[in-house]
Parts: sequence; C-alpha cells; structure tokens
Amino acid sequence: MRGRRADALRNQQTLLSAAAEVFVDAGVDAPIRQIAAKAGVGIGTIYRHFPTRADLVVAVYRHQVEACAEAGPALLAEGGSPLAALRQWVDLFVDFLVTKHGLASALQSDSGGFEALHAYFLDRLVPVCGQLLDAACDAGEITPGVRPYELMRGIGNLCIGRDDDRRYDPRRLVDLLLRGLGREPSDH
Repeated sequence: MRGRRADALRNQQTLLSAAAEVFVDAGVDAPIRQIAAKAGVGIGTIYRHFPTRADLVVAVYRHQVEACAEAGPALLAEGGSPLAALRQWVDLFVDFLVTKHGLASALQSDSGGFEALHAYFLDRLVPVCGQLLDAACDAGEITPGVRPYELMRGIGNLCIGRDDDRRYDPRRLVDLLLRGLGREPSDH
C-alpha cells in the first residue's frame, strides 16, 4: 500500500510540474489537454485530482511555493557562489510569479482564499530569500542591508507587465536589479 501511495504522490507531483510549465508558457487559461499531454496523462486523470481549474491553479501555486522554498537551501548547499545561488533562486521565483499573476483571475471571487495563499507564500519564501541574501552578504558578494521582502516585492513588480506586452522581458530588468545588489570594488 505504501508503494502505491508513493507512486500516486509522485504522479501528482509530475502532473503539477507539467501544469506549472504550461502555465508559465501559456498562462493559467491554457487548455487542460495541453497540460495532460505534457504530463503524459489523460484529461480525466487531471479532473479526478483537480475538479476545477481553480483547484489545479491553487495546487500548482502551492507546488511552486514548496519547490522554491526547497530550492534555496539546496542551491546554497551545492557550494558555489552564494550570489549564483541567489540568481538561480530568483529565476525560479520569476517562473512562480508568472503563474501567480494568473491566480487572482482564476480564483475570481475567492479573495479570502487568495489572501491565505499569499500569507503562505510570504511565510515560506521570505525566510529562504533572507538566507540566500545573508550568505551572499557574508561572502562579500552583495551590499549589506538588502531586505528579503523588499527584494521579492521589487522582483514581483518588475514581473507584472509581461501579461499584456510580449515585448517586455522582466528577466532583463530583474538581472539589472540583481547586478545592482553587487558590491562596488571600493566596498571591499
């Protein structure tokens, strides 16, 4: 029984990862058949696990928050530059934000549910961002005093314009923002 439960959980994680990729590329209104094809499952399997699109979007949101939260310590543990780990983490965070922007419309009238998810997001990710910033600061790679919430909020604000203007690439501006965190040679 335990093996079957582990398989079901692994299958659900595969499905959520596929849905996240599709949402990043095509938005939260992407056809369910596109998600099913990416995950290698039938449409019925998706509806069995997630009866509504909102159920699927919320599950993807939670899945992405957890993946982002777990990635921070894992990237730091790889032993490279803490600033490189921060940059990789921010890249994952931007993917998450692209999906998050579609979440509000997918949940429409459930503002209480959205607020609870937002609180969960902050509780899980602000400390991870703080850990990455502290490590980069301790390594002398960034200027001290960068607050995790402000950095995440700034990145979030840079990602907002992508939905309605395909000429806008938030990653370019996020890269400029991250370069701005660096220490000037005279700071060392």
